[in-house]
Amino acid sequence: MASGDAKTVYSQQEHLQMKYVGTGHADTTKWEWAVNQHRDTYASYLGHHSLMAYSAIAENESIGRMKYQFLSKMLSPCGKPPAKSEDE
Repeated sequence: MASGDAKTVYSQQEHLQMKYVGTGHADTTKWEWAVNQHRDTYASYLGHHSLMAYSAIAENESIGRMKYQFLSKMLSPCGKPPAKSEDE
């Protein structure tokens, strides 16, 4: 790979990381990554009616109730953020 190609790939990666929050970056913590993953999963469930219907049948709840539960879980899917250490 030529040096110019590597710089192009690096700049494209930086652009994607600035544009989309869930792609992460070098300073992303394990907790932030997990929150993004959980929120993306819940958003996918909400966006695909068949997944929502499957979840509703499995939990024996209405689709509306499941949507409400998933939206509520999106607010804080992994609990409170961990305490920052004094190093950071």
